[in-house]
Amino acid sequence: MPKVKRSRKPPPDGWELIEPTLDELDQKMREAETEPHEGKRKVESLWPIFRLHHQRSRYIFDLFYKRKAISR
Repeated sequence: MPKVKRSRKPPPDGWELIEPTLDELDQKMREAETEPHEGKRKVESLWPIFRLHHQRSRYIFDLFYKRKAISR
């Protein structure tokens, strides 16, 4: 079956300014997911993941709604 080319929308204005920060948060998220959890409760191993997810969501929210630095 041939590959289907899908046209992707270009990233919004200002994306190149926030992309390094989002990449850094993604890297931290991968590290938190692969971190060993011996000696911790099951919930304690998820706390860093929730913290990083909240940090990323809050960063994007602030850029869009508070500082109006990015658009949809």
